[in-house]
Amino acid sequence: MISFTVRMKFAPEDRAEIRRMLQNIGSASRQEPGCVNYVTHVVESDPDTVVIYEQYRDADALEAHKASTHFDQYATNGLYRKVRERSVETLQEIE
Repeated sequence: MISFTVRMKFAPEDRAEIRRMLQNIGSASRQEPGCVNYVTHVVESDPDTVVIYEQYRDADALEAHKASTHFDQYATNGLYRKVRERSVETLQEIE
């Protein structure tokens, strides 16, 4: 399983548009056969910061996600064009 968080900071004037894009990409991503979990969050104390928690069955499922039409539309040509800061943390499960 592949798990990670993506943290992104956006401009206050983009809040409504960012929320719409997150709802769309989240809904579509959760329908992917290899997607285990895709949850979008807004940081309560900083509504311009978004955290996405994602889990995929394996590397092939993650690659399929990145190659999807909705990723291209809402991430590559949406969120990534508006983002001011972005970081990714890959998580390792404790067994």
